[in-house]
This record gives sequence, C-alpha cells and structure tokens, in this order.
Amino acid sequence: MHTPHQPITARQADISGIVQGVGFRPYVYRLAGRYGLLGRVRNTAAGVTIWAEGPADRLDAFFLDLPRLQPPLARIVSMHITQQPAAGHTCFDIAASQSTDKRSALIVPDVAVCEDCLREMRDPEDRRYQYPFINCTNCGPRYTIIEDIPYDRPKTAMRRFTLCEQCRAEYDNPHDRRYHAQPNACARCGPQAALLDVRRQPVVGNDANAKAARLIRDGSIVALKGLGGFHLAVNAHDDAAVVRLRRRKHRAEKPLAIMAADIDTVATFARLTPEHACLLQSHQRPIVLLPKQMPERLAASISPDNSHYGVMLPYTPLHHLLLDCGLRSVVMTSANLSEEPLVIDNEEAFARLAGIADYFLIHDRPIYLRNDDSIVRQTGGTTRMIRRSRGFAPLPIFLADKYPAVLACGGALKNTICLLEGRQAFISQHIGDLENPAAEDFFRLTIGHLKRILNIAPRAIACDPHPDYLSTRWATGQKDLPLIHVQHHHAHIASCMAEHRLKGEVIGLAFDGTGLGPDGTVWGGEALLADLSRYRRIGHLAYVPMPGGAEAIKAPWRMGLAWLIQVFGERIWELELPFLQALNPDQARTIAQMVVRRINAPLTSSMGRLFDAVAAIIGLRSRVCFEGQAAMALEMIAAPRPQGIYPFCWSQGPVHETDPAPIISAIVADIAQGTPAPVISRRFHDTLITMWTSFCGKTRSLTGIERVVLSGGCFQNQMLLEGLTQALHEDGFKVFSHQQVPTNDGGLSLGQAIIAGARLSEGRIKS
Repeated sequence: MHTPHQPITARQADISGIVQGVGFRPYVYRLAGRYGLLGRVRNTAAGVTIWAEGPADRLDAFFLDLPRLQPPLARIVSMHITQQPAAGHTCFDIAASQSTDKRSALIVPDVAVCEDCLREMRDPEDRRYQYPFINCTNCGPRYTIIEDIPYDRPKTAMRRFTLCEQCRAEYDNPHDRRYHAQPNACARCGPQAALLDVRRQPVVGNDANAKAARLIRDGSIVALKGLGGFHLAVNAHDDAAVVRLRRRKHRAEKPLAIMAADIDTVATFARLTPEHACLLQSHQRPIVLLPKQMPERLAASISPDNSHYGVMLPYTPLHHLLLDCGLRSVVMTSANLSEEPLVIDNEEAFARLAGIADYFLIHDRPIYLRNDDSIVRQTGGTTRMIRRSRGFAPLPIFLADKYPAVLACGGALKNTICLLEGRQAFISQHIGDLENPAAEDFFRLTIGHLKRILNIAPRAIACDPHPDYLSTRWATGQKDLPLIHVQHHHAHIASCMAEHRLKGEVIGLAFDGTGLGPDGTVWGGEALLADLSRYRRIGHLAYVPMPGGAEAIKAPWRMGLAWLIQVFGERIWELELPFLQALNPDQARTIAQMVVRRINAPLTSSMGRLFDAVAAIIGLRSRVCFEGQAAMALEMIAAPRPQGIYPFCWSQGPVHETDPAPIISAIVADIAQGTPAPVISRRFHDTLITMWTSFCGKTRSLTGIERVVLSGGCFQNQMLLEGLTQALHEDGFKVFSHQQVPTNDGGLSLGQAIIAGARLSEGRIKS
C-alpha cells in the first residue's frame, strides 16, 4: 500500500465542532481509504480524534481535503494536528466512542429529511416505502432525542427500538449512508404512527397519513406529532376551520404558520425572491415571513390585517407523506393553548389538546426536549432571526474572547437561556413567555438538560434585575453561586456586540417595550455608551406615565391618552379627535386621573409604548391581542415614499432627552387637517430615523465613537431598521444589528452571559 522508499509517519488530529451524528467518522474512514492511510478515528467527548499513518505527502493531502470535503451537516471549528511516531497500525478503522470527564463536542440541531431519504420513501420498490421515520446521517432528529453525549444510540430516545438485521447491517457498515445514524430504523423495527380520535380510538383505515389528510381537507383539526412537539393542522383554504382553530386555541388574531408542499405552491400565495426560496429549502426549514400575493389566496383568518404570511416547507417524512396525499397548503401552528409551552408527549396531547383537536396523528418515538419552529425574515439584504429554535439550537455563537462558565436566565418574554464557556455561547431553543407554571417547568428542564449535555458547570448566574420575572426569581433562589444582575438594555446591546465580536465602546440604541431601569422607571427608548462589561445612559425618550402598568401594553389607547394629556393637559377634551370620541367617557376620565395623579402609572421612556400611542391616536388599534400588534399595524400602513418629518429637539446635559410632545402635537394637527394615516405613519418613522441619526452625530463629535449597535424588539420593524441603518451609514457610521440571534428578548440571555462573563474575567465578581 505504501511507497517503499518513503518513510511512514503518523499524525494525530483533535477536531472540535459539529462532528458527531453527521457522518463524520465514516467520511474520515472513506477518505483515509482513498489515500491508503492506516490508523483510526473515534468520537470523544471533545469531538473527534484521528490517528493517521502513511507517507508524508499522502498525510498532507488527506488533511488538506479533510475540511474541504466534509459532510453537509459537519462543521470543523478547530483542528489541532501533532506529529507522532508511527504505531504500526495494519488497517484504518472506526474505534468505539471514548468518554472523558470534560465534554465539549457540539450537539447537532434537528434537521430536515434529506432528498436521498425522500426518494427512498417514495419508491414502491424500497423497503422503507412510505415509512414516516426514514432518516440517515445527513438528516433527521438530533437535539430533541439526545439525553447525553457521546451521541450514541443508547443515549437517545431510540434506545427502546432494537435494530432489525437489515438496519443493523446498515448501521455497522462504514460505507453506508446510515452508518451510526442513531435514529436509523424501518417499519419492522422502528417507531410507528397511528391516527386516533379524541376518545383515543384508532381511526379505521390502512393509511393513517391519507386518512388524516382527508380529515384535514374536510375541515377537521388534527394534532400532529413532529420533531420537537405537536402541531395543530387545518386546511389553509378553509376559513371556517381556521376560525374554529383560533376559537379553541384562544388565539384571536396572531398570525398562524403555513406549511406548503413545495416552492411552487408557496409562489401561488406569497411573493418569493431567490433568497426566500433558499431559506425555505435550507436543511433548517425555518418559518420564513413572506409578503402576501394580493388579493389573498388563502383563508383570510390565517393572518388578518397583516401583509405577510409565515411559511415553511415540510421537514419530517410524516409531513411529506401528509402533503403527498393531495394537501398543498396546511395551517401548521404550535399545539398549545395560548401562552403555554408546546405539547410533546402523547398522553399530554390527549389531556391538553382534547378541547382543540378532533383527531391525533401520533407516534411512539419520545421527544426529550420540546423545540418550536424557528422564524426568520429577510431585512436589509440579511437574514434576521425572529425566533431561534429548531434547526439552529443548540449551535453556539462563537465569540472573540474566552470567558468563564456562566448561566444566563434571559427575560420574561420570548425567554431563552444561555450557557457560556470559553469562546462559545450556547443559546437554548425558544422557551417562550414565562407567565405560568408550565412555562417555568420548561425553563427549569431546559437549564438542566443543557447543563448535562454540554457538561458546563457555571461559576455564576446572570439575570435581569426585574424582581417579578420568573427567571429572576429562579436565579435569586440559587444560593450556591454568585448572582449578577444585568440591566435589560445593556444586555440587548451586548448580545449584538457578541455576535459581531465587537470590543471597546459603542453607541448602543436599545429600543423596546419594557425593561427596568436602575432609577426604578420603565426604560425602552435608550442610547447607551457601552462595552461588554459597563454602560452609561447618554440619551432617552422623555418619560410619560404608563397608566395601569402592564395593562397599558394590552390597551394602546391608554398610552395614546397618556401622551395627549402630556402634550395638551386639560385641553385634551377640546380636541375633535375620532380616537377620543370612540373612547368610553367614564373609562377615559378614570385613566386620565391615573395619569395626572400618577396613580398606578409608572413612568416610561419606552419606544414600544410610543409606537402604541401613535397607532391608537390615528385610529389603528385601541387594543391588541399579541405583543407588538399595534406597532406592526403602524409599520404596515406607512406610505412607501418619504412625506417629510415632524419637529423634534434634544435637551442639553450629560443625559440628553428628546420629548416626543412636538411629534404628538403635529400628528394631532395632521389628523385635524385630514392627512391620511399612511402619510402620518411614514412621517413618524422618518422623524425617529432623523432624530436618532442626529443624536448619534452629536455623540460622535463628543466621543469620537463611530460604531452604532441597534438592538431591542422595536428593530423588528423593517422600516425603522433599514431606514436608520441607511441614514447612519450615509453619515459615516459603522452600523451593527442582529443576524444570528433575535433582536427581541430572545437574544437577551446572550447579552446577560457575555456581560457577566466579562465582569468575572475582570475580577469584578468573586466566583
């Protein structure tokens, strides 16, 4: 095998990254065979170790090709190669996995079924024809079925299924696509699906998928068990079925996701770009926000008063089989009651969904950890995360510096947790709003699971300072570790800095709905001078009372009334505003007294509440059914071209303040003159863009800082994000906004972890 006159040498490569559960070892085995090398490859707790022996030129070529030709799901993060004396290996083999105390191998996310498996599933001659759990090393469940690492079958949800002779032969063959594919199975030895009614009685019929498809087509609601939990499925063309789903699920207006059979089907009801098509067909298969084709081609109740659909393509074999039965577009929304965690267990499904679903398409492969669908959007030529979950979690964010181990607990809404160690920050899947015991249980479960599979022992816990957040209460109860409170808006800015690997000071603009300030007020329209461990507030929106506190979030008319009182005082009742005339007079007077007397009306500088106020004043939304609904409505009606701006000014002082009163006054004047709402919306957006660009220019003249970081939930507003980014670029700034993690509170845990890690590294916190 070896050239006689060339000496045999050996090299050991220790590789970290996504190299387990992705066909990496058989790939190394085959590549070594191509170059005639001897040795072994094995999984370790840190990743993969390769020992290769042969002539130096062949070793050079082998290690050059190794990262270049790696499997589609693999990702080499580091490869440390050392020269070794030859050990006299007589073949190249795949050795048994090796456990050590310290584990650092990366866990692979759940990924969509691959084209090879789909071809087999649709081939009547193939032994896996129409098998709904077909998979290989290049696709299928990973994160949701893993109990521990190394990633071997006995440590997954597949341990209860004994491989048949044929599946075992594939599993043991390094040349097979299913070599050590831990979920490998077939109809003889693997999980099975079944269709049941609400009384848990099997539905008559040989083909559960075909029967379920007929039921959906005829208007039934079917609970479908997927990769990371259950979905509720109804016919996307049947408005009555969608309305019934909303009523049963207690989800009045929030958009519902759609699963379409293929790209051609999506193009019949949504406007597609090549970038959208790539996102939809990626192996992560996220929900992608797409502009609607008008007039609407699907049920009007799917996404009411909204210019976009949330669309995904099928990502499990079960989905494909269902849609292969003549269904082209199906509403596929998370199976839960509003604000509760996603259902993942069969028994739990029957207990919690009995009042929602008419039928249940279930299977017997356990889901260890729920994992909701990810949501992305193309904004400013870049893919932006709205919800980072299935397909992405728990892949780490790779950092510029090393940090000590930290657990960060996130916020109250759109909660995620983050485990930080070294140069990697592991953000959990979407946990959701921590508003009930079930959500808190999921939060605790996720912490325990991630700590176990990542083997990270935190030296400190980071959390938001708000004492009423369930995440903060949990963190406060952990008495064995130092607790680091991280201000909400500093965490937002640090999260964006972390994903862009920024060091030093930046101008941070943090715009959102709520976040507790150290002065006890509710912040949300903030300018900070910040680095990764410290911040200083340098500007903000003027304060206004928030009547009823959190109740004002659900009732934007309260914020509209508060701002009008702030501007006009008692003259408010003389205004001939349709907004005021539509209010209940007694209720309006009561709220006005709360504002004037500061009764249950905490002060807020929130940008989100300012958007709410403007949306209410111009007559768009007096009440909302989900967070940010009023601001979304305001953005969607905005005129496409500039319409001028409203007056504004900044106060002097070490902390500058801008009072939106002139803007509110000008909006009221516009309404009185009959100015259309789309023009008012566009002027409002452009005013904010000009106002904050001006502020950044003044700050640069004082500090010399030319980097601006944008973060917070308000930057989900495409017009605000793109407009402010462009204006700042034109003024010579370098602008950074979120790409890898959500700009909303889903990214908060990353910022908390980085700030706490930086403070630990600086010795500011004793661990």
